Amino acid sequence: MGTKIHKFIDEAGDPNFFGKGGVVIIGNEGVSKTFSLGMVSIKDEFKYKSNNIDDIRNKIKNLAQSIETNPYYATISSVKKRITKYDKFVFHAKDDIPEIRKEFFDLILELPFSFQCVVARKIPKLFIKKHNKKESEFYADLLAHLLRDKVHKNLVLNIAQLKRSTNEVNLELAIDKATAKYIIKNGSTQIKHNIVYNVQSYKEEPLLSITDYCLWAVQRVFEKGETRFYDYLMSKKFQVCDIYDFDAYTMTDHNNKKIWKNFYNSKNPLTKDNKISPSSS
Repeated sequence: MGTKIHKFIDEAGDPNFFGKGGVVIIGNEGVSKTFSLGMVSIKDEFKYKSNNIDDIRNKIKNLAQSIETNPYYATISSVKKRITKYDKFVFHAKDDIPEIRKEFFDLILELPFSFQCVVARKIPKLFIKKHNKKESEFYADLLAHLLRDKVHKNLVLNIAQLKRSTNEVNLELAIDKATAKYIIKNGSTQIKHNIVYNVQSYKEEPLLSITDYCLWAVQRVFEKGETRFYDYLMSKKFQVCDIYDFDAYTMTDHNNKKIWKNFYNSKNPLTKDNKISPSSS
């Protein structure tokens, strides 16, 4: 069967486009300008303890427990609310205070993983035409993009729950879309799937918090133009695709070779200029 590759998939931002009366609300207070899906990959190599999924999971649990029992955090409302909701503390970048964020960022820098994400600018016309104004179809397309070159591998997908978007039918749709993309690109006639998936919460799967933090760092760049969290994680293997930045699709170099300027990594990192204004959405 080969080595299992565990994927931990989460989202950032919200999939909201319209308010009452069909009014576009993108960029309004509490409504993001982008919606992203991110995926952390970890090979479960049991002969190497540092790459053992259970070992990594326990490191996150131990840090969470130390925060839960630390008197310094005892009066922090976000910590108390999390413990009340989940019966224990779990990490969530958006709501964690700076001190806790720093502790978790320091931990995940030591862990063996790579990270990919697809950032989707909210474009109402595209949402209507391509996704039929359905959040589930929007989600399935982004997930298909993340999986499009991996459907032939031995995958375990651990997916953070998101309303109707993560039901079995929609996840199967995303895998089918990814398979079609793979076949077109590689000329394959058929693929034997070896993909299993589990829809989980942060309480059930602590490793989802790694994806949450990585996504949050990327989202801060696109939403706020703030790069320091993203820059801090750049020693990890980070790949970000700004999938609907159509202006960047057709750029070429001096040899007339296509350059995918909407694709970001260590050689082409995100900067504050990647901040998206409401008008560009």
